[in-house]
Amino acid sequence: MRFKLAFILLIVFNFSTQAQQTEKPPLHGKNWMAITGKPLSAEAGAMIFQKGGNAVDAACAMLAAGCTMWDVLSWGGETQAIIYNPNTKKVIAIDALGVAPTGATPEFFKNKGYNFPPEYGPLAAVTPGTPGGLCVMLAEYGKMSLKEVLEPAMQMAAGYPMEEQTATSIERNKKHIKEWPYSKTIFLTHLGQKWEAPEAGEIFVQKDLLATLQKMIDAEQSALKKGKSRKEAIYAAYDRFYKGDIAQEFVRGSREQGGLITMEDLAKWKVMIEEPLKTNYKGIDVYKLQQWSQGPMMLEALNMLENFDLKGMGYNSSRYINTVVQAMQLAFADRDFYYGDPYFSKDQPMKGLLSKEYAKERAKLIDPEKNNPNTGPGDPYPYEGKKNPFENYLKERGFAFNDAPIEDNYLDMLHRGTTSIEAADKEGWVVSVTPSGGWVPACIAGHTGVGMSQRMQSFVLDSSYNPFNVVAPGKRPRVTPTPSLAMKDGKPYLAFGVQGGDTQDQNLLQCFLNMVEFGMTVQEASEAPNVNTDQLWLSLGGTKIDDRKPKPGFLLVNSNTPDWTRKELRKMGYKLSFSERTSGPINAIYFDWKHGSLWGVSSNHGEDYGIGW
Repeated sequence: MRFKLAFILLIVFNFSTQAQQTEKPPLHGKNWMAITGKPLSAEAGAMIFQKGGNAVDAACAMLAAGCTMWDVLSWGGETQAIIYNPNTKKVIAIDALGVAPTGATPEFFKNKGYNFPPEYGPLAAVTPGTPGGLCVMLAEYGKMSLKEVLEPAMQMAAGYPMEEQTATSIERNKKHIKEWPYSKTIFLTHLGQKWEAPEAGEIFVQKDLLATLQKMIDAEQSALKKGKSRKEAIYAAYDRFYKGDIAQEFVRGSREQGGLITMEDLAKWKVMIEEPLKTNYKGIDVYKLQQWSQGPMMLEALNMLENFDLKGMGYNSSRYINTVVQAMQLAFADRDFYYGDPYFSKDQPMKGLLSKEYAKERAKLIDPEKNNPNTGPGDPYPYEGKKNPFENYLKERGFAFNDAPIEDNYLDMLHRGTTSIEAADKEGWVVSVTPSGGWVPACIAGHTGVGMSQRMQSFVLDSSYNPFNVVAPGKRPRVTPTPSLAMKDGKPYLAFGVQGGDTQDQNLLQCFLNMVEFGMTVQEASEAPNVNTDQLWLSLGGTKIDDRKPKPGFLLVNSNTPDWTRKELRKMGYKLSFSERTSGPINAIYFDWKHGSLWGVSSNHGEDYGIGW
């Protein structure tokens, strides 16, 4: 896990007007910026920019490269994006999250002895979303062809030198990989030897994936020869993946290994172009995805925190930490009960949940003296003039918790990674993407070379846990990936994202507050120590109900936290654990309108970085 990387903290914070020392320098550019989880993926974005592509083209190239490199995701996963269109001055959201397949019901999984859908294998898969999401973003908002944008990924599929991190992940997960014949053939290049995964630096070849990508390009090029437009030709590639021979092999390979996905499931699924949700925090509009993601949780927390003098409390003082943590916990409690697929349920109380009035009432529950270990969902329905139809569930639910000590397996489930992509250009296009799914160990679907998603595990099987997120065919699970975009004075202010499962919006919230409340530069804000609460229902992992229950008062803080702050937090009821890294790699682009330039950053953690010009 990237969260286990250890470095010596060098940052000194006095938050004067001058920039402080950071472990990584910020990138500066005036024409474009490309930031993502792997240096080679960032280079793919730079290649597209250098050929005249816009930020959407570059983001699509980085997405394709990251999937091909198994950067904690693959082609069968899901893509979530927020895009600023400078031509319309509008912020739009891309929902390319797959859905549960035919036969995926609570009864199906319960009859197999599951408390949640499984973490791994073909039964963990929703329909693939990333190929469709990439095609829709490119067709609607890019300017290049699919062939041009996929060229770096094609070169990688033909063979690229694998990083040590990915090689180690494959070796560590080879027991699972050996359960699936197509995965074993592709991943375990030294089968039978002591080290069976590829070695660091070894040229890793994916012939099946290369053939799949070539089929998509062939469909595009054939359509262009027939006189179709650029957009129509890209959608021809989309159709070949979801309705043609690629789909047929994907379904065959999935079902051979025990999966449920059908041709009809693939053909019926489609990418949604949506209006994102937003709130305003002290004059800054913050945009997040709709409630099929956890993104609105950050908006709820900001609405609550607006009622406090955070700056006056002092950065990472015990009072500040206690206030921010309780706001996050209240927002998580609402997330865990009310969020789900809006296309399945039209009566989700998002208007109430994101109202400033509701936030003021929730903020009254924040105790300045101690943590509340019994945080539960609120009742936002009266703020929409309605009666809560789930009062009985709220009464039945009580305050479920797991007070067992923190173990490595729990941390893995809490922080389970993805990647993030940030891109911007001088024309004004801005893209923030948090793609995920199909991570190692991935079950590869037949001879497609495509690793299937594992996102089914984010559903629940019992309405009392979340009436809006019970698994059903054709339904999207409530997921963790959560890209972000902030606008100020009608112009882009900050595009930002991070990996890390349920910790994503915790880290992004604090990064944002570091800049807005404490005047940090974007690089300082990305590297600054923050805190992670475990008082939430886990979205990933765990085979038992107890595995996912909230852990009241459990808090991860930075190893450099002063003794007096530790003492005060413990008096407030917190159970502390420590790490030199309290955040996944935050990637961000800050828009410096004073100087007409872009700041690109990745935090001092992991392999994430970028290129700017």
